[in-house]
Amino acid sequence: MIHLQQLLSNSVESISLTAVIDTALCVGAGGSSGSLADKPIVRTAEGKLLIPASQLKGRLRHECEKLARGLGWYICQSPNPQTMCPQRAGFPEEEERHFDRNDDYRVPEDERYHCLICQMFGNPTLPSRVIFDDLICEEDPENLPEVLRPGVTINRRRGTAEEKKLYFLETSPANAQLKFKGEIHLRQNCPDYTKAMILAGLHHIKALGGSKSAGLGWLHWEKFNQDLVAEIDWQLLLPKGKK
Repeated sequence: MIHLQQLLSNSVESISLTAVIDTALCVGAGGSSGSLADKPIVRTAEGKLLIPASQLKGRLRHECEKLARGLGWYICQSPNPQTMCPQRAGFPEEEERHFDRNDDYRVPEDERYHCLICQMFGNPTLPSRVIFDDLICEEDPENLPEVLRPGVTINRRRGTAEEKKLYFLETSPANAQLKFKGEIHLRQNCPDYTKAMILAGLHHIKALGGSKSAGLGWLHWEKFNQDLVAEIDWQLLLPKGKK
């Protein structure tokens, strides 16, 4: 049974984010119309530029996985459901035994074991404990002209341009220092190390969107509040044997 009073009393903590785009952003919107571009940029219903929450969450999870493995934690292999917790198909038997022996991999409401990243971002059997907003550009759409960037399909075998394969990408204006704002919401049952892991992962995200290798989507984050994470929370990122 769902008790509305309990839902209202659940406290949710939020981390405010501001991404400043240093180059030009290209986040394609499949099936969009109203543009001459073959790959238009995604926008809100009001026409504002945005970075989808799903893209930010997926990229942040990937960075957090790398950090956790580097610190010595055993982490499942996403995004394949079979190789994620709690199944962990193909997981080395020696590493699998660490899950059964370490209470850090236990979740109070679930008798199965889940790695640290799944406890934050969720998996096929465990709901996510962090909720992401889209990052919305503050600038008025009327002030942002349509920018088309030409490209051509390359034949990988011959290493030459394909004939009649010219295309256009829509991007944001280059070097405009556009700010995209949003929030990450932490549910009440988030692990204590969540904020520290998220902030560490964000520092490793230097670009978002498509055509990053061509210089698009490079960004930096506005400085976070230094008091957001206590020193003891940073220590929680280390496995017990390394503290």
